[in-house]
Amino acid sequence: MILFLAGTSDARELALQVKKAGYSLLTTVVTESAANSMEETGLPVRIGRLTEADLIELIQEEGFQAIVDASHPFAEEAHKNALSAAKATGIPYIRYERENAKFPDHNLITVVEGYKEAAELAAEKKGVIMLTTGSKTLKIFAERLLGQPDTTMIIRMLPRVDNLQKCEELGVPQKQIVAIQGPFSKELNKALYAQYEVTVMVTKETGKAGAFDEKVEAALEMGIEVIVIDRPTIEYGSQFSEYTGVIQQLNKFLRGGN
Repeated sequence: MILFLAGTSDARELALQVKKAGYSLLTTVVTESAANSMEETGLPVRIGRLTEADLIELIQEEGFQAIVDASHPFAEEAHKNALSAAKATGIPYIRYERENAKFPDHNLITVVEGYKEAAELAAEKKGVIMLTTGSKTLKIFAERLLGQPDTTMIIRMLPRVDNLQKCEELGVPQKQIVAIQGPFSKELNKALYAQYEVTVMVTKETGKAGAFDEKVEAALEMGIEVIVIDRPTIEYGSQFSEYTGVIQQLNKFLRGGN
C-alpha cells in the first residue's frame, strides 16, 4: 500500500495513475475541498496536516510500503516531514514535482528566494501590490506592507473562512480582499489587475499546472511588475516530473521491475 501526499489537480491525476497501475493507496490532503476532489474520483482520502511523528505512526500502523509525495511545490514542511518519516521507517520516498515554469527574461520580472525578500522588494516598489501567494505567509507581507505610505496590499486567496479570519486578525480591510477560487484565465487575471489598478503582482513559481503562466503573461502585457518567489531547494533523491517516472520507480522498488 502507498501513502500518497496530494492536494493539487496534477497530484490527483497521478494518484489515479498509481491506482490504475495496480497499487492500493491512501491519499492525504489538508483541506475539505481537496478531499472532496479526491473522493469524487473514488480515491480514499485522509484530511489534516501530518507531522513527522504522525507519518511515522501511520506508516507503522498501516504497513505502507512507500511514500509518494505529490504535495504542492511550496509545501516545504510536508516534504521534509515525509522524507524524514520514510528514512525513519525504512521505506522508499518518491517525489513528484510538476515542471518548473518557463518565463521570459523580462525587465519587469524579479526572482527572489523567499517571502521576506519578496515583501521587502514590494515595500520598496510601493503602489498597488496584489499578492497571489496564499494565506500561509500572509503575516510576512502584512507586517511589511500594511499602513505604509503610497502602498495598497490586495490579497487574492481562496474563499475560506479561516483565510478571512486571518485577514481580520491582521487588520486587512475587506475592500482589499479578493476571495475567489481559480483556475484563472489570462483574461480574468487582466480584469482583476485592471479593477484594482495593480502595479506590482507577487506570485510563487508554482509551475504551469499552477496557472503561473496566465498570471505572469497577463501582468507583463499590462506593464505590471512581477515578483516571483522561487521554489525552495530540497534534495529529494528520487524525483520525477512525469507520471510514468513515478510508476516505474514504484515498480522498481516494490515489484523488482526496471
